[in-house]
Amino acid sequence: MDAKTFSALAEPTRFRIIELLREQPYSVNGFVKLLNIKQPQVSKHLRILNDGGLVIVKPIAQQRIYSLNSEAFIELDQWVKSFERLWGDRLDNLDVHLKLINEKG
Repeated sequence: MDAKTFSALAEPTRFRIIELLREQPYSVNGFVKLLNIKQPQVSKHLRILNDGGLVIVKPIAQQRIYSLNSEAFIELDQWVKSFERLWGDRLDNLDVHLKLINEKG
């Protein structure tokens, strides 16, 4: 997990591409039609998502088919869960501290 991943997700069009890929793989032309933007713009967004490790591209004949890279999203999920554990531990410590204060009070 690095800054490229988060930077790739931060842009609204790229985020929309990821949301579309949750449904099924798409070609560049499929994105052109769905997003109503020009092919060079779609290709640029897909290149950034690929550089960020979020998508996989498979050439099939004359097309490039894009799909989600599930490993990247597993890694992202683990990263988010590490913060859940961190905050859970901190809240547990706060709970213990508040109980001690109430017992002394």
